[in-house]
Amino acid sequence: METKSDMVSARAADGQDFPNPVYAWYVVGLLTLIYIFSYIDRQVLGLLVGPIKADMGLTDTQIGLLMGPAFAVFYATMGIPLGWLADRRSRRTIIAVGVALWSVATAASGLARSFGALFAARISVGVGEATLSPCALSMIADMFPKYLRARAIAVYSTALSVGAGTGYLIVAAVLDFADSLDLSALAAYGIEKPWHLTFVMLGLPGVLLALLMALVREPARRDAGSMGGAGGPGFRETFAYLGARWLPFVSVALIVSVMTVTAYTSFWYPALFERTWGWEASFFSRINGVALLILGPVSVNLAGWLADRYSMRKIADGAFRIMAVGLFVMVPSAALFPLLPTGMSAFVTSQVTTIGIAMVSSVGVPALFAICPGEIRGRVTALYYMFISMAGLFIGPPGVALLTDSFFADEGMIRYSMALVPALYGLPVLLLLPVLRRAYTREVDRFEAALAETD
Repeated sequence: METKSDMVSARAADGQDFPNPVYAWYVVGLLTLIYIFSYIDRQVLGLLVGPIKADMGLTDTQIGLLMGPAFAVFYATMGIPLGWLADRRSRRTIIAVGVALWSVATAASGLARSFGALFAARISVGVGEATLSPCALSMIADMFPKYLRARAIAVYSTALSVGAGTGYLIVAAVLDFADSLDLSALAAYGIEKPWHLTFVMLGLPGVLLALLMALVREPARRDAGSMGGAGGPGFRETFAYLGARWLPFVSVALIVSVMTVTAYTSFWYPALFERTWGWEASFFSRINGVALLILGPVSVNLAGWLADRYSMRKIADGAFRIMAVGLFVMVPSAALFPLLPTGMSAFVTSQVTTIGIAMVSSVGVPALFAICPGEIRGRVTALYYMFISMAGLFIGPPGVALLTDSFFADEGMIRYSMALVPALYGLPVLLLLPVLRRAYTREVDRFEAALAETD
């Protein structure tokens, strides 16, 4: 049941006046499409490692910095003020501006001629993409009753696997198309190489999505009032609330951060399969793209459906249980597959990792929202994404690169770097799961009791 608060309109507070379901699902579909494009735009660099390294003379460490910190620092830190805006201003407008920014920045990456210029473009992509999830997830939560939220968020979360899958396929197709062209006519515009045109062609369609997002209606805010008091809480109240119950929130973020570390190491998959088993990047991109498009959405939506079933049966830690199973699937398979003797056995095992990633990613936000008051949802979501993104992007791609360049000092040893990163980060969290689950379950019970008192 939804609660009354002066932050929520009287019509929304009765818990009955949700948007028309067809329109609500249209908005989810649009947000999911935008999320897909955001993932393609952040992933494209990993698929162009070979030509970019060759043309710019970059090392694996520099590529790792472009994949990780260049994007992550501003993607993560800008999320906090943007989360504050999401709790107070039009989330629709914030997303529209962000989409336009990162799309133009992606296109500008194709015009970069130095490491510094490409680094700056990646920073701009990070700033733009930081607008999306805090606002999008807050909007989705306000458009659906609780028993449908996990499924709606799961649909949105399919963008990770769909974006990765279509990214492999689209980038391969666009790169092949660019390779077939005589680019001499475009040289005057700074487009001299196929990878230059690839960035431009992938970036510009996002401007149209920004225009469509600007036409969406802002939903009324819900689930407010559990913190007590009138008016919207500020950052001091938000951090005080989180500080008093830090372990349940950290429990969710820690498990999901293992997922992001594992997922972002996949940016090195094309290089891994090329260096270790001799697979061409275009071949790997096509078959991995198809696999992701099948396994990712199925796994994400099944996990979301199961989370909603748990919710309807009043199982407080249902989402946490799904995350735990996903963690047990993901970590061992991610550490194992780079060490296998053949490319095909490694590829098949890597898809088990994909299933685990999908399970965790689909229910992380529903698990978070189950203990988060509506009036601070944007800021908490921003902090959550800051933590998991910083972990994923600072430990994942750079960790693999640093181990390969500095510890093994041989790019042919990338398989061992790929195995070590998820193992070293994931195994301690697996050992802590019983403690994390107990803390989370207690907080869900407390939060539901607090909401019931404000009805």
